[in-house]
Amino acid sequence: MVQKPKTPVPTSADVARLAGVSRATVSYVLNNTRAVRISEPTRLRVREAAEQLGYVPHAAARSLRAGHSRTVVMPAPAFPAGPLYTRFLGELQSALGRLDYTVVQYGGAAPYGDDAARAWAELRPIAVLVPGPGLGPGGVEVLKRSGARAVVTLGPEPVEGAHALVLDQTAVGHAAARHLYERGRRRVGVVLPEEPGLRIFSSPRLRGARSALRGTGATLTELPLACAEDAAARLAARWDALALDAVFAYDDAYAMLLSRALQDHGVTLPGRTAVIGADDLMLGPLLRPRLSTVRLELPAGQDLAALVDRAVRDPGAAPERHTVRGVTVVHRESS
Repeated sequence: MVQKPKTPVPTSADVARLAGVSRATVSYVLNNTRAVRISEPTRLRVREAAEQLGYVPHAAARSLRAGHSRTVVMPAPAFPAGPLYTRFLGELQSALGRLDYTVVQYGGAAPYGDDAARAWAELRPIAVLVPGPGLGPGGVEVLKRSGARAVVTLGPEPVEGAHALVLDQTAVGHAAARHLYERGRRRVGVVLPEEPGLRIFSSPRLRGARSALRGTGATLTELPLACAEDAAARLAARWDALALDAVFAYDDAYAMLLSRALQDHGVTLPGRTAVIGADDLMLGPLLRPRLSTVRLELPAGQDLAALVDRAVRDPGAAPERHTVRGVTVVHRESS
């Protein structure tokens, strides 16, 4: 069998010859360098030559020359990400792409730490966007020493040395419990997921619910629950003994799970027990009764992308801290 000769890999010099420009001009155009003025016809000619030859810039070589890449590393969340959070991250990735960054999602869900930061640093990213807690000041320093111009965290607490979008989960619990109290409910249960990865969100939501009911005479009962039908059925079987007239489920998924189990057990909603969830999942209005919820007003993905871009352009600037406290109670039939 005769092997076909290998086609030479096109180089930037080939593109330059075909376009009738210098290799430097090819680099400026294909790397979207705006510091050098190049006419639009020349830019078009270079891009057409690169497309005709099938030339793609060598990202690793470009990173070596610059000391960094245009890569933003986004580690997989160290917690089960719900639809609301996933949609927000999708919008963020799109917004970063429009700013000429390449987003690389790193690995599976795992605890963060200095070792994880070293692994991310091996990619020589220009920025790292860390969802959730677990990265400490030491990890931030590792990333900065490797050349990362920006480290941004999204979680319940800021991290020293990093820019931060702080998601105030206590406001979610406070709003849910306050809503139930204002609807005349006085014996409130709070569903707490047994999955340890969700504790970073469920604990502050519980604190918020406690603060809303403090001094009102209403009672609060913690209700640990695994995300499984049989676990919800066991909890529903105890409902007569618990004598609760309202429940704030950790989020809409847990609210749906428990609502079905309670109805199967003969508990009327909202007559005997009012139910409210959180995160405003799109299935909520399709339930019967329609599910009340608390919506955390996340910022637009483009706003966080703009923060990353500012940090990259000015790596010496003091870390920005933005706290998201805005919540909206969406009152439907279940409460």
